Amino acid sequence: MSSSTQVSLTGITTTGTPHLGNFAGAIRPAIAASRRDDVQSYYFLADYHSLAKTHDVAALSVSTLEIAATWLALGLDPDRVTFYRQSDIPEIPELTWILSGVTAKGLMNRAHAYKAAVADNEAAGSRDPDKGITMALFGYPLLMAADILMFRATHVPVGRDQKQHLEMARDIATRFNHVYGDVLTVPEPVIDDNTATLAGLDGRKMSKSYNNTIPLFIPAKKLRKLIMKIRTNSLEPGEPKDPDGCSLYSIYRAFATDAQAAEVRQAYADGIGWGDMKQRLFEHLDAILAEPRERYDALMADPAKIESQLHAGAEKARTVSREVLAEVRHAIGIRPLG
Repeated sequence: MSSSTQVSLTGITTTGTPHLGNFAGAIRPAIAASRRDDVQSYYFLADYHSLAKTHDVAALSVSTLEIAATWLALGLDPDRVTFYRQSDIPEIPELTWILSGVTAKGLMNRAHAYKAAVADNEAAGSRDPDKGITMALFGYPLLMAADILMFRATHVPVGRDQKQHLEMARDIATRFNHVYGDVLTVPEPVIDDNTATLAGLDGRKMSKSYNNTIPLFIPAKKLRKLIMKIRTNSLEPGEPKDPDGCSLYSIYRAFATDAQAAEVRQAYADGIGWGDMKQRLFEHLDAILAEPRERYDALMADPAKIESQLHAGAEKARTVSREVLAEVRHAIGIRPLG
């Protein structure tokens, strides 16, 4: 790897089934970046992170399979990138503990997710502001820092909601280097203000939290049925309609060329009926997803193939993680005695 090569790292928490919003906002741009020759890319399934959000054993296992199959079906090439499961890299939890020795509790206190959980407890009148808050949730940013620093990532694509965690990783790396010498790479955040944010079935942001998502690889008939449920207003066919703020157009635009989007905007101005627009959206999405859906179904039917690819990715990843951890252990004084 040349000194000019960027090292990019992206983690995907294994909770829930991937949906159209995940594809437009995170998966598609990440896969496009993975094809760049000047970027060394790491993609991992953040199954340890999921423990901060769920204790549903079956759901975690299924989500891991679904998410791995989704990335591979959409074109992630394990031969070009390092694709692995977080829990297959034992150096990560060890680095997490080492980093805890230079991480101020006050820094963790300022994490948005922890503060929100405390605020919810206080709003509910709880006498204990930390009621129900696990150490996994509290320490989430520390594990995320270890994920990033373990592979000397120089650039980390994050949404604005994750920017604080990246800033924490930078603070932790800087503090470690100040105490022990320049061992860790201080990463830079990559925030794309043009990342697509899709509206869901009810007009709010498409999110598992709102239960308003359109799963990415459901069968065509179910895809059409969900699209037909998308909330619209009461304007009749023939009445001009405003595409801006319309969930149907929001979804269509995310997967359309400029020419296609302009054509649909004109259809809105001409008064396209909502039923016709929903059918148009379904046909457009189904054409895009048909081939990846076939690949996804084949992968879901052969989990051993995915397991094999993740094991190969973990071995590739550990050639780096072993080296970095050895340097870290030496820096902090954990060394052979003779």
